[in-house]
Amino acid sequence: MLQLPPPFTEIVLREGGDAFERAVAEAGAGAGAGLLVWVRRPDRLDCAVILEPEETLAPARHVILAGLAAIADALAAISPPEKPLVLAWPDRILFDGGLVGGARLGWPDGCAEDARPDWLVFDFQLRITAPEFSSPPPAALVDEGFDDFEPGAFVESFARHLMLALDGWSPQAALTHWRRYGQNEGAADLMSALKHPGWLVDGEIAA
Repeated sequence: MLQLPPPFTEIVLREGGDAFERAVAEAGAGAGAGLLVWVRRPDRLDCAVILEPEETLAPARHVILAGLAAIADALAAISPPEKPLVLAWPDRILFDGGLVGGARLGWPDGCAEDARPDWLVFDFQLRITAPEFSSPPPAALVDEGFDDFEPGAFVESFARHLMLALDGWSPQAALTHWRRYGQNEGAADLMSALKHPGWLVDGEIAA
């Protein structure tokens, strides 16, 4: 069991599970903020957390930027210092120029932009190791110098950084935090881009 700060609680899925789908289902069934779902597998980290925004959907959607900044902070704490860590607008995570992961956001079907959603689900994936026999191999954390990357420990670190990122939350504060790592800000409309995450292809992180 992970050592998570309050108010986080966890659900651990076996390899083959989908953290995003499970978290959306749990949220729709009434699970509250702080439920964190992650998949225990050696090659890829898939982690989702339920949030309960106080704002309407349009501004609340910017929480994805706060979540990405929390991931970047957690990665920066353990990354090789000589290589650049970049958040590419609006949802991709790059390390030394290679795509290593991304984030997506879920909200209730039919929720209007000017209505407050009952829940949001923030989900991210990170490629830990490249698939065997892929040529050329896609970027992966272990190949980029994260030799001792441990998924459970990273989830614990992410949860702590997410709490800090959401302390004093506002869309502008989230954008300011994201800009510490950000690139190509505003290159695509946030609402449209998040409906179809470009970094995710058939459920897998794109090469």
